[in-house]
Amino acid sequence: MNKIATAIAVIVLASFQAFADSNLADVAKFDRTVYDFGTVSTDAGMLKCEFKLTNISDRPLTILAVISSCGCTGVEWTRKALAPGETGVIKAHYNNDEGPYPFDKTLTVYVEGVSKPVILHLRGEVKNIKNKRK
Repeated sequence: MNKIATAIAVIVLASFQAFADSNLADVAKFDRTVYDFGTVSTDAGMLKCEFKLTNISDRPLTILAVISSCGCTGVEWTRKALAPGETGVIKAHYNNDEGPYPFDKTLTVYVEGVSKPVILHLRGEVKNIKNKRK
């Protein structure tokens, strides 16, 4: 009886470990990994974007954490487990208040069951141009 229980435990742990070492392509799909704002004015204010993540596996999936590369980029994300086929959202905002320059901010996303984090990019170039408002 002990041998059967041990064999079952080994099989269960091996299947769990296989899921934990999955590539992103095996369990989830992002709609994009780069959001390019293009050229924006220094007076454009806060820039916002979204990334969508769809669970393509046959198990529930959770976005464990999203870490931004600097304090000028804030982030919030879907915290509940995503059922197979369900889509979650990562919302980011970039405080466009540091002057004219190109930027490439990153979000490091940790997804349950994926062995390596996913890197998302917010890119653009801030210039001293005035928006024509009517």
